[in-house]
Formats: sequence, structure tokens, C-alpha cells
Amino acid sequence: MNGIWYYIIAFFLVWILSLTFRRQLSNHGFEINFPTIMWKTKRFHNVIEKIANFSPRFWKWFMNVGIIISFIAMFFITYSLIQSLSTLIEAPAVSIVLPGVEMPGSTIYVPLGYGLISLATVLIVHEFSHGILSRVEKINIKSVGLLLFTILPGAFVEPDEEELVKSSRLSQLRVYAAGSMANIALAIVALLIFSAVGTYGIPNTFDENGIEIDRVVSDSPANGVLKEGMILESINNHTIKDSNDYMEVVETFVPGERVSIGTDQGIYNLTLSENPSNSSRGFVGVQAANHFEIKESVSSVFGDTIPWILFEISTLTQWIFILNLGVGLFNLLPVKPLDGGRMFEIVLSYKLKEETYKPITNAVSIVLATIIIFSLIYGFIG
Repeated sequence: MNGIWYYIIAFFLVWILSLTFRRQLSNHGFEINFPTIMWKTKRFHNVIEKIANFSPRFWKWFMNVGIIISFIAMFFITYSLIQSLSTLIEAPAVSIVLPGVEMPGSTIYVPLGYGLISLATVLIVHEFSHGILSRVEKINIKSVGLLLFTILPGAFVEPDEEELVKSSRLSQLRVYAAGSMANIALAIVALLIFSAVGTYGIPNTFDENGIEIDRVVSDSPANGVLKEGMILESINNHTIKDSNDYMEVVETFVPGERVSIGTDQGIYNLTLSENPSNSSRGFVGVQAANHFEIKESVSSVFGDTIPWILFEISTLTQWIFILNLGVGLFNLLPVKPLDGGRMFEIVLSYKLKEETYKPITNAVSIVLATIIIFSLIYGFIG
């Protein structure tokens, strides 16, 4: 089933139930106003307060470093976005990512389960970090909780805006930088775990034995021909023993080429289409991964089920890394109302008057937002 149907089914179930039991849910802190369901609770206030009071001095110095990193990242992501204009036609740099759904214009497919869990870490870590630094800076929090926008989960922390504006510029920068810095920090932790599992855990537990089809892309030459789980044995009479053999053959593909693919379930012929990321390259429409078998020494101790958890950990931490880093960097773009836009405006306010720095911030926001929107639209129609 296409992932979009899971969202549609969940949308109707959630909203039918929430509207049916609206009164009962309201008695437990839920606010239901389509398209948003919000759950406010004091429990999260207490958690944020405890973390903030753990070591206020540490949080301030950590975020001082975070401000520097944030502005370096802001320059990097802004430069990358502008540079992407030169390759916009071939590969738009910005695309919408929805777990479980193949989005037009996006070369990234995020698995449904892993994607939703990873997205939850992005939102919760980001928002709660804003709350923690707000309390470190003695800024009150109006509300904290979880939300559902149509069917997409999220979290929110609402600092007292008046107190935030009246605080020092440095305090404001710390609060605004906190979200993205938390995402980047979590991305680094996830990357370390992913690297450790891939470097030590999997090689010491499994033997590599060929290449396996991990996913078949819809509306591609392979769709309806090849299936997930097939082991690739040859392509155009070239034997496929490992990922190096596979990549050597794939890199020679050109659009319109007729290829013969040998698998453990038979030989299949198909005609290649254009690669969405590079129109000069041929495209089969499969994601391939190494095929592994548990080592006998490991199987005799842990059995044939437990060791496979390493791959679950590897895949989950991979997506936690990708989504947290991606969202964290994107949020640092100098575009209002993103945190990066607010930080950019605060820095300009150190030397410029309001009638000067606000127009500059608005102009930069409009230019970058136009590039983003144009990239998204071209991705859908290109």
C-alpha cells in the first residue's frame, strides 16, 4: 500500500474519534480545533524546569558555543541554497519529505515507521530545548504539550513572548539557537551509534553474501518486475558478488538501455528510464543493500533472531541523523519566522536601527523563501 493511504486512513480515524469524544478529551487537557489537536500538560513543565536547573551555567556556555556554530551553519546552508540554483533543473535542492510517501521531486524516500519515530525526535528535542533555555534565562513558559496537525505529530513550547523580547540580545540568541543546536547534537550522537554498529557490530556478527533488493520505486522500470528481497546475481552477464560489482555496472547505465537482471528467483529484462537525479544516467528503480547471513559462531550463542536488531538500530539511527541534521540546518536559514531569521535580525540590531535592519531581514527572507518555493514547485512538475 502506498504510504499516503496510511495517512488518509489515520486522518479519518483520528478526527472521527476526536470529534466524537471531544467533550471527554477536553476534560483531560485536549484542545480540538481543526486542523490541530493540542494536548497541554503541566508534566512537561516540571521536566523542563528540572533539566534547566540541573546546571544553568553549563547550558549558557554550551549555547554560547551553539550561537557561533549556528551562524557558521547559517552561512553554509544559505550558500548551499543559493548555489543549488545552478543545478535546479537537474536536481532541486529542496523537497518535501513525508515518511512512507514517495514525494515528487524528492530523491529521498523515508520509511514510514523509522521516519515517524525520527521525526518525533526532531520535534520533541527541538521544542523542549527552546523551553529549557527559556527557563535558564528566567523567561516563563506559557504552555507546553504535544500536537497533531491534521495527522502529523509535533510538540510545542510557548515562551512568554513579551519576556523574551525584553530579555538581552544574548539571551534571545541562546533561546533561538537552542532548537537547532539540540537537533545537530542529537544528529551527532545518532551518527556515532550508526558508525559503531556499522563498523564493529554488523561486521563481527554477519557475513556479507551478495546484494539484495531493499525497495522498488513506484512508477519505475523495476516496478511490477522486480520484488523486494530478491538477491541480485548478475546484470547483463556481469556477476554481482558485492556492492563494488553492483556499482561498477550501475554506473554504466544510460537511459533507454535494455538490461538483463539475474536474481535468485529468475532472470528479468527491462528498459531503463532517466535517473531523477541525473538525466544522463539510466535508472532501474531499486534500492539495493548488502545481503547478510549470521555467522555460525554468533548464531550458536544468540540464535537467528536477536542479531538482526543491529540492522534496526542502524536504520533508525541513520534516519534520526539525517532528519535531525536536515531540519536543524534548514531552521537556521535567515528566513523569518524560522529561528535563523530571528537570530539574523537580532545580530543586525546590534549596529543598525530598526528602520534599517527590519527591511534587510525581510528582503533576505523573501529572496530565500522564493528559492525554496520555486525548488519545491519545480520538483513537483519537473
